[in-house]
Amino acid sequence: MIDLRSDTVTKPTPGMLQAMLQAEVGDDVYKEDPSANALEARMAEMFGKPAALFFPTGSMANQAAIKLHTQSGEQLICDKYAHVYNYEGGGVSFNSGVSCKLLDGTQGKITAAQVEAAINPPDFYHSPLTSLVCLENTTNKGGGACYDLETIDEIRAVCDKHGLGLHLDGARLMNAIVAKGQDPKEFGKRFDTLTVCFSKGLGTPIGTVLIGDQELMDNAIRVRKVLGGGMRQIGYMAAACLYALDHHVERLAADHQKAKEIGDLLESLPQVTKVSPVETNIVIFHVKDEAGFSKAMAARNIIISNMGQGALRVVTHLDYTDTMHADFLQVLRETLS
Repeated sequence: MIDLRSDTVTKPTPGMLQAMLQAEVGDDVYKEDPSANALEARMAEMFGKPAALFFPTGSMANQAAIKLHTQSGEQLICDKYAHVYNYEGGGVSFNSGVSCKLLDGTQGKITAAQVEAAINPPDFYHSPLTSLVCLENTTNKGGGACYDLETIDEIRAVCDKHGLGLHLDGARLMNAIVAKGQDPKEFGKRFDTLTVCFSKGLGTPIGTVLIGDQELMDNAIRVRKVLGGGMRQIGYMAAACLYALDHHVERLAADHQKAKEIGDLLESLPQVTKVSPVETNIVIFHVKDEAGFSKAMAARNIIISNMGQGALRVVTHLDYTDTMHADFLQVLRETLS
């Protein structure tokens, strides 16, 4: 089977499993887990922020950040494709009592002009008070697109002008950093809070770290507890994340190269009607006969994602081998020529 639904389907490597078995652990509710503490300190230092906190999932970390930035009845601004709106179970409203103003960006990316135009006048009490802007890098439904730092700078300036918080859903932030050759601290100095997920391209079973400014992060552990995220010997998972930082970051470039080769091939095939630009490890495309193509994939034991409205997605990852890649390219040639 070739599973290209997501980069979340990976299994821990032997080296990662060994690191987990050897982890030094303690009770994290008491903040006595040395491996978790080491991971949090390393991530804070990596992004140039004063504090970080381990969460079991990216959704919980994003939801905690939104809670830290907002009050019930307020509003955040995000792209219409944003994960915090589409894929977190309505947590924005359920957990924080906050609504979303959705912007029609490009590949999941929004601009400073769009953000400024979407801010509700703070003295117009008939509308929700705008208090937060959420960006996503890379963009999931946007096909793995990456923000330019210049665009983020412009959005940061708008947030500062209007007193808004700025949060980054960095589920695949390491993919963007590798693809663009960026320094993590460039993101740390631009965002009030940001997340980094380890269970996607970095290949761990679970784990996301929320990183941020001290005044926000002072209450993060309380919010995590309220959301059910108080954990005990999480050092086994933190050790997996530490191993991923040492061994699985630079290799993301290989995933990006495979995705680009898939995208280039799709562009050349007559049965393909559209291919979104490929920047990282996600390829979104459309075909003339979606039902027929899906049937052909199933017959070859290849699994991909249907994103709706004719959009199909493949995601390259740690467990997608060179042999699988060669086989998949050949199947695409046979079925879409």
